[in-house]
Amino acid sequence: MKNFSNYIFLSLIVLLVACKQEKETPKVTYGTTTKEKPEPKADPSQIKVADLPIHFAGTTILIHPVGDLNIGSRDNAVAYESSRGESQQSFTVSNNNDYEITGYLQNIKFQEIGKDTITTLTDKPILIETATYLKTIADKTKKHFMVYTLADSDTNKDGKVDSSDIKSLYMSDINGANFVKLSQELHELIDWKIIEAQNRLYFRTIEDINKNGAFDKDDKVHYQYLDLLSKDLKIIEYKPV
Repeated sequence: MKNFSNYIFLSLIVLLVACKQEKETPKVTYGTTTKEKPEPKADPSQIKVADLPIHFAGTTILIHPVGDLNIGSRDNAVAYESSRGESQQSFTVSNNNDYEITGYLQNIKFQEIGKDTITTLTDKPILIETATYLKTIADKTKKHFMVYTLADSDTNKDGKVDSSDIKSLYMSDINGANFVKLSQELHELIDWKIIEAQNRLYFRTIEDINKNGAFDKDDKVHYQYLDLLSKDLKIIEYKPV
């Protein structure tokens, strides 16, 4: 019984240390040159798949979410049952509702209805977590925008672009054109929202001013907005506090 208690105690210690190490893992690693940066390696257990196209009402564009599927794992896919009642692995890599696509997507592709040509959002390594169609803005202004939250750089220098890296805010037209970054480099996105009365996109980011690789109370929060009707789409910083 005593040995079992010691085992439980040691297991808890290991778990606490592991949790602490995971919590302290920085999102940014400074001072690493490009030559020292580990090269991302292809994972043979992953294959790229695209979900069936998504169409948002009022647009002429089909959207194809593209993501990695882990063979033999259901971590990023929902299991389903075949007609014989057997559990199968789903090839779904995204979910969508209320004009928002969510998931861990490697890219998004666009196709105009009635045409065969499919265009790609970007040719750079990224990980898209959300892609939102600004439906209410489109209904009001006839301007069709997509807003994305994503990781676009291996900021922690672990050799891959994933959810452990800095999250940034991007925007494009509904067809993927004019894909542009709204948040500043090395600023972690906190949140964003649309104020329809002003046709503005407001967002907050945090800057690691003490360069410790983490984002905490000692860092600086930036408040910014974008007038979606402006021609130059200039980001304006304001100071509510």
